[in-house]
Amino acid sequence: MAGLYLVALIVSALGVLAVDLRHRLALGAAPGRTLLLIACGTVFLLVWDITGIASGVFVRGDSPLLLGVDLAPHLPLEEPVFLAFLCHLTLVVHAIALRVAARRRAGREAA
Repeated sequence: MAGLYLVALIVSALGVLAVDLRHRLALGAAPGRTLLLIACGTVFLLVWDITGIASGVFVRGDSPLLLGVDLAPHLPLEEPVFLAFLCHLTLVVHAIALRVAARRRAGREAA
């Protein structure tokens, strides 16, 4: 089913966004900084992908789940969406880890 991977990425990104905004982790806490980090991370990883494609390391596989739109040879439309999702997810997980560590420290100090 063409486009299913893109739909799955978007649904997953919306889920991470909901958790982020609900708990004010990344975008909910510092929107400007978070958007800048997502943009920089996505651009960096796209350059990495393009370098890998140019050197022949990365190739686009055939999958009926992809939409079939290529931004460049071997670079499907879904790739930048995935990379932005990955960057946002990383920031959210990092914020959760920092929050858990702070709570553990506060619990030890209170005891």
